[in-house]
Amino acid sequence: MSSEQNPCKNIRVVLVNTTHPGNIGSAARAMKTMGQSSLYLVDPVDFPSGEARALSSGATDLLENAVVTSTLEEAIADCELVVGASARVRGISLSLTDPRDTAQDVVAEAKDGAKVALVFGREDRGLTNEELRLCHRQVHIPSVAEFSSLNLAASVQVLSYELRMAVLAQEGSSKVPEVREHAPASSEQMEGYYKHLRETLEDVGFFKSCNPEKIMTKLRRLYARSRPDRVEYNILRGILSETQVALRSLRK
Repeated sequence: MSSEQNPCKNIRVVLVNTTHPGNIGSAARAMKTMGQSSLYLVDPVDFPSGEARALSSGATDLLENAVVTSTLEEAIADCELVVGASARVRGISLSLTDPRDTAQDVVAEAKDGAKVALVFGREDRGLTNEELRLCHRQVHIPSVAEFSSLNLAASVQVLSYELRMAVLAQEGSSKVPEVREHAPASSEQMEGYYKHLRETLEDVGFFKSCNPEKIMTKLRRLYARSRPDRVEYNILRGILSETQVALRSLRK
């Protein structure tokens, strides 16, 4: 598949000076679930690491193929678009967008062959002003003001998800799996069910203190709203039949 067909091939995630190796593994897992495969690590404190492998939950290929560089400049040298992820708005005049708009723009450029970097900073203080100056724009995840700090891997997951949705939108692909559906029960089947239901309710003495006609009218309305399919109809009839069998057994 060419880069024009698969824009994700031209998108890399860059983690700068990551302190905890577990965050690298979790970020790799977040990437792989959304179709991202290119991971760059700038001066990681502890890598390679068994903890990173453990928390990658099977995304070890991303860790094995990760490109490790000494500086951010090296990691983004061949990129035409660099987006810095930061929760704080600094005194740097960068275009600021949310993850959804960012993803649409990133996928569009990557599809045209541009190499794009999404840059994430340190766990405790993010990206420095100097590092943000190397970016063309900034993406901000609009978390609540009272608790705005996202875990590094969570931030990667948010951006990776939006990239995935943008790719699916361009492909015109279905976003959710098709749900297997059965034909609704017919009117004749439901009339048979209502008759069976009334008989069973009479058997258990449900109508002793209430009007059967009113109760059955309400039950008809309930089932009309839910419109059971044929599998559900068979389950309902089975429940009634087993209830009657149990009653006969008790009476004996």
